[in-house]
Amino acid sequence: MDYTLMREFADSWGLLAMAVFFVGCIAFALRPGGRAQADEAARIPLKDD
Repeated sequence: MDYTLMREFADSWGLLAMAVFFVGCIAFALRPGGRAQADEAARIPLKDD
């Protein structure tokens, strides 16, 4: 691929894709049912087998 073509893509659609991905990650982390799963995942290192 040509550098200028990749640069134009990164400046337009690539930036939009990264922004949508970021907002999606934040929405996933702050969803209503996520607290219980996050608390359980936070306790994993402290569990004894």
